[in-house]
Amino acid sequence: MRFAGKTVVVTGSGREKGLGQAILRRFAEEGAACVVSDRAITPEAEGVAEDLRGRGAKVAAIACDVSDPAQCAALVEGAMAAFGRVDVLVNNAGIGFMMRPLLEVDPADWNTVLAVNLSGAFYCTQAAARAMIAGGRGGRIINVASQAAKSGFPHLPAYVSSKHGMVGLTRAAALELGAHGITVNAVCPNHVTTGLGAEQNAYFSKLLGFDSVEAYLANMTAKNPMGRPGLGSDTAAACAWLASDDAFYVTGEALNVSGGEEMH
Repeated sequence: MRFAGKTVVVTGSGREKGLGQAILRRFAEEGAACVVSDRAITPEAEGVAEDLRGRGAKVAAIACDVSDPAQCAALVEGAMAAFGRVDVLVNNAGIGFMMRPLLEVDPADWNTVLAVNLSGAFYCTQAAARAMIAGGRGGRIINVASQAAKSGFPHLPAYVSSKHGMVGLTRAAALELGAHGITVNAVCPNHVTTGLGAEQNAYFSKLLGFDSVEAYLANMTAKNPMGRPGLGSDTAAACAWLASDDAFYVTGEALNVSGGEEMH
């Protein structure tokens, strides 16, 4: 129960079997009050919240389009109103389904991906850091980047650029917020088959010439030193460690969570 009495906010966490849900489950199981947030609080998001309540957590569900700075500020204000504090922010909201060759990318799609993945993380970081500084207890900000924050991938120029940018944001924010006892780190998971991951599986299995999605996943498994793709629980465990007292002296890092698939 190392997060008892603390509040965690996870953006983009309103999807069943999503990475955000996995992260919130880990914090709920360790005693945190949890804020479920997504662009809209749909019945699916309410189901995520109910699942967390069933695990003993206090839960609030707050809608937030992270591409809108006013909504990011309102998200943090809502968390403060519900629980009186914000201790951990996980910038998980992201989109990566706009898969096109570089020369075919629509500028509107480019702007949409960066607005959610990178600008959204910036706006939420600003809002949460202000609340953490005012609270005087420090805090943890964790950006869910990707293996795509370290390596390039075809047909995902906006996504790869946004995730590389998240690492830059992580480092810049860590330099300025450390004096307030706030650490800022990124986690860089390899492929996880969430809803978004399933769309990528279908697209890249065809692009790379595999007969089926199953064959594509088997090839992915064979290439991984640990013998399997990533799971949401892998990333959740890394986030929980970075949010813990054990990681107080770790900041500005981009931690690979890839089973050895990514090593730089």
